[in-house]
Amino acid sequence: MAIPTSTFAAEGLARTIRVAIRQTTEAVTSAPTATGVDFLTTEHITIDGFTNAHATNPAKTIDVVIPTCIQTIEPDANGYLPPGTCHALWDYYPSFSAAMAFTIIFGLLTVAHLYQSIAYRKKFCWVIVMASFWETMAYLFRTVSTRYQSNTAIYLVFQIFILLSPLWVNAFDYMVLGRMIYFFAPSRKVFGIPAPTLAAAFVTFDFVAFCIQLAGGSMAGPTAPEDEQLRAIHIYMGGIGLQQFFIVVFVAFAVKFQLDMRNVNPPRNLQTSWRSGWRPLLLTLYASLTCITIRIIFRLVEFSSGSTGVSNPLLTNETYFYVLEAMLMLLAILSFNVIHPGTVLVGPESEMPGFFSTCTGFFRRRKEFKRLDESDNEMSILRA
Repeated sequence: MAIPTSTFAAEGLARTIRVAIRQTTEAVTSAPTATGVDFLTTEHITIDGFTNAHATNPAKTIDVVIPTCIQTIEPDANGYLPPGTCHALWDYYPSFSAAMAFTIIFGLLTVAHLYQSIAYRKKFCWVIVMASFWETMAYLFRTVSTRYQSNTAIYLVFQIFILLSPLWVNAFDYMVLGRMIYFFAPSRKVFGIPAPTLAAAFVTFDFVAFCIQLAGGSMAGPTAPEDEQLRAIHIYMGGIGLQQFFIVVFVAFAVKFQLDMRNVNPPRNLQTSWRSGWRPLLLTLYASLTCITIRIIFRLVEFSSGSTGVSNPLLTNETYFYVLEAMLMLLAILSFNVIHPGTVLVGPESEMPGFFSTCTGFFRRRKEFKRLDESDNEMSILRA
């Protein structure tokens, strides 16, 4: 018996509608359930038509009612909203006193580093001053955010400062080792690379990591769509992964410098204080890089759960943040207050060309080499 073509058409349309409704229902039921913040809204979904050998049906539009998030819970006096509800920025109730305490501590470290850089006349130490200042600003904005917990702008500024300030410490580590090689190593080289070039290269690498992390950190706003937050988190994780890779390579240069210095006598004009030799400063540099490495591991584990991190205790317990972020950066910066490069790199011979001088000198030498090559070619032509 022949089956009417209308039956094929009806069954095809019914099957298409059932698939669309089932997919929509699964998407709704798999979404996280909000707490007292849902209202219903109607979404219009268009189902594509189809054409086959038996029938042709036009596209159809169906109405699907889905829950939409809107905040109905009244925030407290500080703007706090329970985690998981609409517009909630914090996964815990942030401590005002802890944020204020670290703001004061980092502020004191900034003043101390500024004084030491002037007292020891070390211009390159402005980098560690900036590191301390950025940490101070980070915890200042965090302090303000604890009183305005629903303000996304304050929260985002705090996040950017806290995520990027360690890169200043990284850059300072690179500068310190470059100047140690320039001052202590007889050849002023490691692995055949001159100290100014080595420092300039790693500072450039650090700047690349800075730009990548800035792009990711600025995109990961708390009110951004979830897919955009995930993309931003992946960019940021790639940036800190790259930062850690540069640290590992840099440590290889530091170890090579340490091995090269085993048979080198210190300069005669070097002070005899226990803090004046290259070893304490190199150990301080290792300690600083270790703190940053642990902090990077903490951030990688923290962001590995995505933008929600509901089951990640690193996101839902503030203690982890202050132990694995704040304290580690405090130690990384404080270590250079205790063993300051100015107590070790003493005298005019310790003044290595800076980053911009190294870069301009590199291009200047290239031009000179080019002129020499042209002169040699002209002489060869004349002789011929």
